[in-house]
Amino acid sequence: MGEKIKVGLIYGGKSGEHAVSLETAFAVLQSFDYSKYDVLPIYITEKGSWRKGPYLKAPVENKKLLLLEDDKKDAKASSDKAVISSMPSLSTSQQLNDIFEFHSDENSKGMNAVDVIFPLLHGTNGEDGTIQGMFEMANTPYVGAGVLSSAMGMDKTVMKKIFAHEGLPQCIYRYFTKHQWKKDQSYYLMDVEISIGYPCFVKPANLGSSVGISKANEREQLIKAIQEAFKYDHKVIVEEFIEAREIEVGVIGNEEPEVSVLGEIKSSNDFYDYKAKYVDGESIMTIPAEVDSDTAEFIQKLAIKAFQSIEGTGLSRVDFFIDKSDNKVFINEINTMPGFTPFSMFPLLWKHTGVPYQELLDRLIDLAILRYNEKQELQYGFDVE
Repeated sequence: MGEKIKVGLIYGGKSGEHAVSLETAFAVLQSFDYSKYDVLPIYITEKGSWRKGPYLKAPVENKKLLLLEDDKKDAKASSDKAVISSMPSLSTSQQLNDIFEFHSDENSKGMNAVDVIFPLLHGTNGEDGTIQGMFEMANTPYVGAGVLSSAMGMDKTVMKKIFAHEGLPQCIYRYFTKHQWKKDQSYYLMDVEISIGYPCFVKPANLGSSVGISKANEREQLIKAIQEAFKYDHKVIVEEFIEAREIEVGVIGNEEPEVSVLGEIKSSNDFYDYKAKYVDGESIMTIPAEVDSDTAEFIQKLAIKAFQSIEGTGLSRVDFFIDKSDNKVFINEINTMPGFTPFSMFPLLWKHTGVPYQELLDRLIDLAILRYNEKQELQYGFDVE
């Protein structure tokens, strides 16, 4: 076997989805084929500090070690266990070079520089294009969507505008900023009540994992829901409520994306909120979803169209509604960095499609390197004669 690929696994992050990212990172570290990869753990704390450990050559067995703290009790070396040793937090000025050993060309590449980055960062500063921009500046391959597609996929209002332009069917929605809300609260309440009515859903425009989402059945609840959503973002989106089945489909690929079978979520709560996703463990996933073949094919085609509309690469999960009253299909949203534990919907969809978890990791890394190599063929300047 040839030289192993060095993977920089980034997780944690200054985000409301920090805990979800840690769960994802632990699951991925258990599943890598360590005969193919050496994995460099890179942890971003909730306050934004960066820490890294040495390259791992076997899975981490203690989840606490992901925090890369100086805990001698948890960090004793062992011949059969991978151990992450602590490293002082890095200042902003040190982050780029010390973490990645960035290089201007292949010949000056550091001995410990990573070959590809695998970001497992959910939400703000993770899947919104910000850290992807850093990877681009570093000229380093990375798994997942690029800067523009990450930003479009993260901002629900921009996403919905793109979907509308592409003719994708959607529920009615309205949005406004905190400044607009404070300036003319009565107008936006009236607009929501006339155009959407009750019940309706209120969400932060730039957040995932159902954080900050509320269902409002009357005006007082709507006001409280908007105030709650503004805790997490400066922009809020209000969406029409539909009595619907919640259908999800996975997409992987670059120029020629592939789709998974469909899955259905049956929430343990009034709607699929953070508690239903991550806390009570009582929501039910049905894979494959019990959907007729014509509807399933239609949804899969819409998923690819949504993926391509934001110029997606690597992976995404696309969520849909099927109206229970008339079976009409509506696209809900696209998630460019979906939950990635072996028990999350995205990997399960691919498992049932015939792509097991470890192979899924391999394919995503291959796609990242392929995209990077293709981009290196571009010319970024020209000679003036």
